Amino acid sequence: MNNPELNSLLKWGVENSGVSRDTNPDHPPSNRGLNAETINTLFGGPSDADLMKESMQAIHSPDVSLADKVTAFDNLEQLVENLDNANNLEPLGLWSPLLAQLDNLEPDMRRMAAWCIGTAVQNNVKSQERLLAMGGVQKLAKLAVEEKDRSVKKKCVYALSSSIRNYQPAANEAVKYLPSDIVGTDHVSTEDMDTIDAIMEKLRGSGR
Repeated sequence: MNNPELNSLLKWGVENSGVSRDTNPDHPPSNRGLNAETINTLFGGPSDADLMKESMQAIHSPDVSLADKVTAFDNLEQLVENLDNANNLEPLGLWSPLLAQLDNLEPDMRRMAAWCIGTAVQNNVKSQERLLAMGGVQKLAKLAVEEKDRSVKKKCVYALSSSIRNYQPAANEAVKYLPSDIVGTDHVSTEDMDTIDAIMEKLRGSGR
C-alpha cells in the first residue's frame, strides 16, 4: 500500500540511521524532509484528517459559540488549501455537512462555508467533480443570484467561479440557474476566461 507519510518516515529513518552511532552532540537528528503531517504521525499528534473532522464537529455542535464555529471554519479552510486534504473531504464524509452550512441562518456560517468550498475546489478537478455530483454547483449558482448579504454573496461568487474554471461540466450546470442577462445566450466555454470573469463580475455587482 502506498502511504506517503510512511514512505517519508522510512526515508527519514534511513537518512538519520547513523545519528545514534554518532557521539558528537553537535549532530542531532534532523527533521529535514518531513512535512507537518509526517511529523505529527511520528510524534503522535493529530493528523490533518483528524483536525478536519474536529473542525466540522465544532461547526455543527450546538454547544459551540458562533465565534468559535467561525474559527473552526477558518481552520478547515486553511486545511483544504492542501490538495490532498481537499480531496479527503469525500472519504471523510465531510462534503454533505459542509454543503449543509450554505443553508445556515447565520450569514457568517454561509459565508465561511462558501469560502471553504471555493478553496477546496480551486484548481482541483477531483473536488470540482464531487461538488457537481452533490448538487453544490446548483446551490452556489442560486446563492450567487439570490443571496442578500453582500459578504456572503461575494464568497458564493468566489466559490462558483472556482467550481467552474477549467471544468466544463460545472459551467454547463451553473448557467442553467443564472439569469440570461448575466450569462448571455451563447454557450459559455471554460476556455474563454474573459467571459467567465465578466459573468462573475456581473454576479458580484447584481442586486437581485
